[in-house]
Amino acid sequence: MGTDNPKTNVENEFNEIDRSDGWIQLYLEIKVESSKYDFSTSAAIKKKNAAFNRYRDVNPYDHSRIVLQRGTCDYINANLVKVPKANRKYILTQGPLQRTVGHFWLMVWEQKSRGIVMLNRILENNQKKCHLYWPRGEKAHGENVLTLTDVGLSVTFVSFDDKNAYPKTILRLTDLESGESREVIHFQYTMWPDFGVPESARCFVRFLCLVRRSGILEEDSGGPPVVHCSAGIGRSGTFCLVDSCLILMKKLGQKDVNIKELLLEMRSDRMGLIQTPGQLRFSYLAVIEELTMDWESQKEFECLPEEESAWKNTISESDSESDDEPPPLPPPRSDSKREIPPSPPHDLPLPPDRPLPSEPPTPETPTPENELSNNDASMHYNDLGEGLRERKRVEANKKTSDIISEMKRKQEAAESWQRVKRSLLKPFNLGLGACLIGGSVIAIYLYISRES
Repeated sequence: MGTDNPKTNVENEFNEIDRSDGWIQLYLEIKVESSKYDFSTSAAIKKKNAAFNRYRDVNPYDHSRIVLQRGTCDYINANLVKVPKANRKYILTQGPLQRTVGHFWLMVWEQKSRGIVMLNRILENNQKKCHLYWPRGEKAHGENVLTLTDVGLSVTFVSFDDKNAYPKTILRLTDLESGESREVIHFQYTMWPDFGVPESARCFVRFLCLVRRSGILEEDSGGPPVVHCSAGIGRSGTFCLVDSCLILMKKLGQKDVNIKELLLEMRSDRMGLIQTPGQLRFSYLAVIEELTMDWESQKEFECLPEEESAWKNTISESDSESDDEPPPLPPPRSDSKREIPPSPPHDLPLPPDRPLPSEPPTPETPTPENELSNNDASMHYNDLGEGLRERKRVEANKKTSDIISEMKRKQEAAESWQRVKRSLLKPFNLGLGACLIGGSVIAIYLYISRES
């Protein structure tokens, strides 16, 4: 294991990028490099599979996608992401839709996964981010057993624990045909805002340590863990990058680990991992937090005040699924209290992977997940972002005005023609017209008679 001081390596790199306002540049470099990947997504864009994608532009690469073995459908929006140097494999996937819950659990069964890491809530700001795909037990006013006849599986609630403010549910997954069953641990991180990054890197790292202690991330646990958020790329990518970085840095030393190159390697297995400069910056903060505090070495740690506060806030919000219709998009998030120092402007609008287009209209149509953070933007870039939005509004208003003017012109022309037609059809005008036509005919007849 490397012995280098965190303050002389990762933290120095972080501070240098912060001082130069370099997060946008670093993020763009990653986007440009990964855009050169020439990997196919033919399975995802097939017409028969389109309804199984939560978002239209988050498609699994063919070479690393998870292929379901039994049943009539072999497709699920999920990839196996490998980090060989860290002895890590992760299945990154989208939050299940109502119609893909069976596919999700079939994947867990076939891949022998022992754990699931969920990084979102069912509802966030009244937007549905994920279908409720596991039984939460009668005490939580839910079911004890979820039976999935389409894939021949059942999921049974065993126990629930929210120690340290991080919900952990023990489930039993059973193959109905053979009767074989396995225990699956379900972790949920509820403190990640839908428009940004967690307020506390410390809370996030402590959650990661609890997941690690369960053993579900280890290669010899049976199968790769399933990690998901809503799209399975932003928050999920951040979680896996931080986990892999910490393993490699403690194994090889910080000087031998390049965070940018590691993320590019992971992006070759699933597109778009880490969605904003803010998430990239937060990944560095989380790595520094663990290297500095070494939470993993502490056998037990008491619940922090910020963890208790955040947990109380999240459990007070309902995860009810009574309304499957998506509400209007929420207003921009205002600056919130942060544990970490103010960041440089790194969330200026980019040529983004988001906002993601909505899935085709169905009974369950979620709104696109937008994870751009406003929490860390400086006043300068807020003003610049507002300027860009104002310019777009002016252009849109001008276009609308031109369309309205053209419609008015056509309407006036049509009304003028109608007035002419109506005037010609009046009795007096009809008589006058008949006299003129009759007179013209007589005049022509007399003229021809004289000539002959």
